[in-house]
Amino acid sequence: MFFRFFIIICICFGIINSQTLKIGTNPYYPPFEYYNFKGEIVGFDIDLLNEIAKRVKFDYTITNIAFDQLIPNLQANKIDLAISAISQTASREQFVDFSDPYFYTKNIYIKLNHNTTIKNKDNLKGKIIGVQSNTTQEITARKIRNAKIITNKYFATNIDLLKHGKIDAIIVDQAVGLEYLKQNPNLRVFYKESNANEHFSIAFTKNKHENLIKKINQALQEIKFDGTYDKILKKYGLDK
Repeated sequence: MFFRFFIIICICFGIINSQTLKIGTNPYYPPFEYYNFKGEIVGFDIDLLNEIAKRVKFDYTITNIAFDQLIPNLQANKIDLAISAISQTASREQFVDFSDPYFYTKNIYIKLNHNTTIKNKDNLKGKIIGVQSNTTQEITARKIRNAKIITNKYFATNIDLLKHGKIDAIIVDQAVGLEYLKQNPNLRVFYKESNANEHFSIAFTKNKHENLIKKINQALQEIKFDGTYDKILKKYGLDK
């Protein structure tokens, strides 16, 4: 009886952490999340998540979920939060809650080296453009006049299609695109957006984790203030 009462007191005062959060990510988007050679999910987002979990004091399990299914899984209460280079947009805010921003990004446009018909963004009219489905890059691509848009669940599929001449160009987050260019010297950037106009945030089940979001936002501030954030940026080459 005493032991049971002791456990309850410990949980109430945070001495024992009883919270295990279910987290979703799509680990095919290096350097933010990807599988290492051991089959472990690693990356900038995961290191940041581990640091947050240590400071907020929660355990978690992480699940591989297709990017376009992350928000549906949050809506269905199958996961508590998602961290997967998710851009915070007004349309997404209707369905999920977000943390404060943790990374600012801009798009780059990629083509084959030998493609001389595309020199700038204006040349994409009437071309075939590959994007990852349900991303802000898809929204951007659909604004290009007369362009045909090909969507895929995994960004790597767009790389393969481009290399085999099935599409003319790709639009992607800068850090991710540059990571793939390291392994594909036959591809090149032909256009960059001038400003970082999007930001990544952690997404949560709507109206369910108000206190947790406050704690995570506080942890994000601490991580940025004490230099931990800069160290993680540098580790994944995102400090440039």
